[in-house]
Amino acid sequence: MAHPLNHDSEKTESRRDFLKTGTTVAATAATVSALATPKLSLAKSAHVAGSDTVKIGLVGCGGRGAGAAIQAMNTTSGNVELVAVGDVFADRMESTLEQAKTEHGEKVRVNEDTSYIGLDAYKSVMDSDADLVILATPPGFRPMHFEAAVEAGKHVFMEKPVAVDAPGIRRVLENGKKATEKNLLVQVGLQRRHERAYRETIEQLQDGIIGDLLYSRVYWNSNGVWERPRKPGDTELTYQMRNWYYFNWLCGDHIVEQHIHNLDVINWLMDDYPKTAQGMGGRLLRNGPDHGQIFDHHFVEYTYANGHKMFSQCRHMPQTSKNVSEHVVGTKGSADISSGTIYSPDGKEIFKCVEGPGQRLGHQQEHHDLFANLAQGVLSNEAEYGAKSTMTAIFGRLATYSGIELDWDSAINSNVTLAENLAELESLESEAPLKSDENGKYPVARPGVGAKEIVDWQPKKSSARKKKRKKKESNDSKKAKEL
Repeated sequence: MAHPLNHDSEKTESRRDFLKTGTTVAATAATVSALATPKLSLAKSAHVAGSDTVKIGLVGCGGRGAGAAIQAMNTTSGNVELVAVGDVFADRMESTLEQAKTEHGEKVRVNEDTSYIGLDAYKSVMDSDADLVILATPPGFRPMHFEAAVEAGKHVFMEKPVAVDAPGIRRVLENGKKATEKNLLVQVGLQRRHERAYRETIEQLQDGIIGDLLYSRVYWNSNGVWERPRKPGDTELTYQMRNWYYFNWLCGDHIVEQHIHNLDVINWLMDDYPKTAQGMGGRLLRNGPDHGQIFDHHFVEYTYANGHKMFSQCRHMPQTSKNVSEHVVGTKGSADISSGTIYSPDGKEIFKCVEGPGQRLGHQQEHHDLFANLAQGVLSNEAEYGAKSTMTAIFGRLATYSGIELDWDSAINSNVTLAENLAELESLESEAPLKSDENGKYPVARPGVGAKEIVDWQPKKSSARKKKRKKKESNDSKKAKEL
């Protein structure tokens, strides 16, 4: 149980009415589609403009949670204060609050009564007087936390990825629609969409500067991330949550947790999502008990409805070449999207986004944009593309884990879940959703083996040619009997 619970805070009437429920939005806003961006009238937007304070709550005090809270308070669009925090681990919370206070001093208004520890700490943050919540726990918890935030009437900034399996994606999509119905702003931490270099380059490409887009290449090749040894006295759940990156029910594998950024860029460029995926991957170097169950390399070929191919690589191997970038080839040239550069067929530079101060600070710019929108009464909602780009990454993982060519509709409608009933985890003494074998090793996907357990999949029906042959054989048999 989180401690303390249900702290009472004073409410500010007119501002709280808008920030918590959006009830001052013009009546027509309720009729817009789930992903539209309704805007308040000028008179009503005054309630969130100027020197008014936006109160934020933080759920998840890891590195990204600390960074997001600090970047939110950095914003130049009004005053932002941190009023509540929640995490499973007290040391992570203390570290985050120390960082935040060093950066922002009095803007951090968290005390013992508004800092909550426990697996249900998120509920107390939702009960606080925060106007907006930042969701930055391991992504396996994101669908549950997002649903709670929408039910509580909170505006939301949630880190990517937004889920680790298809049931989680569907839950996020459903609550994204509810957020629009309740006039709540939703932003997802896919910061490339907020960087000028990316925005200008994508616009040029969509306007046809290199003609039809034939194929793209995307990479997140790196040396890997931290490893945290098991400590004496750790429960299994404590160990897995401290090492969340290596367990799929928490992380989704690095193709989901990191490579999503690159995949999202091509989805944005194509204004679509892949229809099929097939690929390969495995564990070559990181294959010990401390590496949980994720692969250390994936390669996926995605195909969009118009035939465009996206070739995707992600790798976590020490002392290997690093490459985090996105590229596209068209009928009239090519582009390094990540560098904001476009080339003619002969390699001549025909467009280059001129970078200014802060051009690549997407993590910060997304918060400037969020609070500017909130101040202006623009209720942007990024839940759909955040969920579907996350699904693109999950789609790739399902393809590499199963070794089977998959289609989008089957994947997104799959009922295979990585962890059930997370809300029933009461404490770090609870049984972990994943168990190791007698040697301390965790179950790892084997392509071609157990495909049904990886994704709802059935062998393809016989091809038309096989059916025709079988029909002919049947007819020949009948004729033979007649003779």
